[in-house]
Amino acid sequence: MGSTADKVKGSANEAMGKVKQGVGEATGSDKMKREGAFQESKGDFQKGVGKAKDALKHAADEATSKD
Repeated sequence: MGSTADKVKGSANEAMGKVKQGVGEATGSDKMKREGAFQESKGDFQKGVGKAKDALKHAADEATSKD
């Protein structure tokens, strides 16, 4: 998966996680709040993976352009 796809999926998971947490809060469902928190964390991690891929690509581009 490319860095952009990772960041997009990560953002979507973060948003859905926040929605689930809100629904859990509104309905009093601890399970839904936990699932939402987990999904939000997963999204944050996915975005981090995308950013790391960007950084690696940039570093590789820099290294090859100096030759």
